[in-house]
Amino acid sequence: MPKNKGKGGKNRKRGKNEADDEKRELLFKTDGQEYAQVTRMLGNGRLEARCHDGVTRLCHISGKLHKKIWIAAGDIVLIGLRDYQDGKADVIHKYMPDEARLLKAYKELNDSFRPNEGGGGNSDNDIDIGNEFLEFEDDDVDRI
Repeated sequence: MPKNKGKGGKNRKRGKNEADDEKRELLFKTDGQEYAQVTRMLGNGRLEARCHDGVTRLCHISGKLHKKIWIAAGDIVLIGLRDYQDGKADVIHKYMPDEARLLKAYKELNDSFRPNEGGGGNSDNDIDIGNEFLEFEDDDVDRI
């Protein structure tokens, strides 16, 4: 059997969750960057996001964030736009829910962005059924 020459097993690779209660500095967008809300996860380190400018882009999660920061549908992210591909972008930073609320308070995000709600905002075509239940009569149940 070969000797283990690494620096530890899988518990070391998991590491410590250092970013629990730590306050981070709020990142604002610069030239070539845009705020976006994740509409759906595509797998393989990719996602679809609706940007602040109204364009839906295919985004790639950078290696620095991949498997370290979990991104889900509805999250607010900062993306870096590509000069050569308008329909694609790269995820630079994920905002925590309190940071997203601060961005909205600073008027950086418009009203169509709802932090941590899937779908990227409501449009006129969306139907909100709420928590209503369908009621059937006894005759309807017999026919089924």
